[in-house]
Amino acid sequence: MADKPNIILIMTDQQRYDSIAALGFPYASTPNLDALAKNGVTFTDCHITAPSCVPSRASLFTGYYPHTTGVLSNGQAWQRTWVEQLRDAGYRCVNVGKMHTIPYNSDSGFHERYVVENKDRFMEGRWYFDEWDKALAAHGLVKQQREFYRKRDDYRERLGAFDWELPEELHSDAFVANMAKWWVNTYPPTEPLFLQVGLPGPHPPYDPPAHYSEAYLQRDDLPLPKPTKEELESLPTVLKEKRVHDVEVDHDSVVWSLDPTPEQMQRLWSHYLGNVTLIDEKIGELLEALKERGYLDDAIVIFTSDHGECLGDHGLIQKWSMYDVVTRVPTIIWSTAGRFQGGREVNGLCQLFDLGPTILEYAGIQPPKSFEARSLRPALEGGDWTPRTHVFCEQAGDVTLTGTDFITGVRSDRWKLVHFKGSEEGQLFDLENDPKEVHNLWSDPAYAGKRQELLDVLRDWLIESNFRTRDVMAGAR
Repeated sequence: MADKPNIILIMTDQQRYDSIAALGFPYASTPNLDALAKNGVTFTDCHITAPSCVPSRASLFTGYYPHTTGVLSNGQAWQRTWVEQLRDAGYRCVNVGKMHTIPYNSDSGFHERYVVENKDRFMEGRWYFDEWDKALAAHGLVKQQREFYRKRDDYRERLGAFDWELPEELHSDAFVANMAKWWVNTYPPTEPLFLQVGLPGPHPPYDPPAHYSEAYLQRDDLPLPKPTKEELESLPTVLKEKRVHDVEVDHDSVVWSLDPTPEQMQRLWSHYLGNVTLIDEKIGELLEALKERGYLDDAIVIFTSDHGECLGDHGLIQKWSMYDVVTRVPTIIWSTAGRFQGGREVNGLCQLFDLGPTILEYAGIQPPKSFEARSLRPALEGGDWTPRTHVFCEQAGDVTLTGTDFITGVRSDRWKLVHFKGSEEGQLFDLENDPKEVHNLWSDPAYAGKRQELLDVLRDWLIESNFRTRDVMAGAR
């Protein structure tokens, strides 16, 4: 084994944990990710630190919670990352696809960046011409997007699910994966390599080429969400307002419905899963290219996503809430040179940004002591690893989250509490007896003690975090 293994970090955008067959969702066709899980280590309880793209990624690539980075919602500027340390340690650092830095094209520690941003950029960054835009333009084409979808008579009924009708190789996920393959196949072999591949899907629009969704459309056994009237009526006011907002304002080409039909839900899930199958196929091709060029002789391959997606669960669409379908992400780590035993699951609580110090340690770099992220290397190698007792999540008000200024969540193995700033409402779930998070115990007097206990955990976490990271911004003072 080399001192510095090649490190391949593959990230999707907005992918639920339960969208991969090997992770307990047999309805999905994901043979390549299934193989990765079979041969690697799956962290079954990995949770994000923020339920939207920019703060989640800023947290992952810095090692700090969102309130420490100051990046708490989409659109906020960030660009400094621990990738700079990999570059300084001799790694060739390459990003293909989505990182979602702001500005989009900052170097962020990479030697090379081939930036592809969101599929649908209507306001924020609308006129930024990324690599995908350039490729389409070179073919005399413009990507499918909101201003075109809005002209369809059935726009509001589609719930963001559309067929990709341009050349298949120019679909965003195919394009990013193909560009990554192009780099691997044409750049003179260079090791050690840190390659970050950011696939834009299955983030909406849910738009795979039709043949990917067709098989799912024919299924009559997909476990489609069917929230009850009682659950919808019991939602906190903040989430009720989000439901209405998402009907009145289209985000990412999605117009939501307060009462979608079974046919609409079948189409929504079929397009989402079809996009996942497309991604799985392209990941398989990328891994094969890496293998042929020798990069997998000694490599660590990581697959994960920046957050999940409600997809109709709890009557909601997209993210910006703190249900497990949003906060829990697939996280699989595979070593090709026996650095740790594969074919295992690790079931303790951890957080997405824990990948940062894990990567640094395998690169021979000591993570900064101020990091709030914790290395997963002991868990991977079967050493003395203590799961987190609690995981935390934060989100400031965003374009689609208009009913509150700030949400904070805390989750243990059994309990979850969600606090809405400025509101007497909140959420409290007993995950052991209510794993689907349907019965909100926040206002139940019988659970007042548990609610206060978790509020105390939130308070103590924020105090400790502020004390521990007091010098993180010293260079900016």
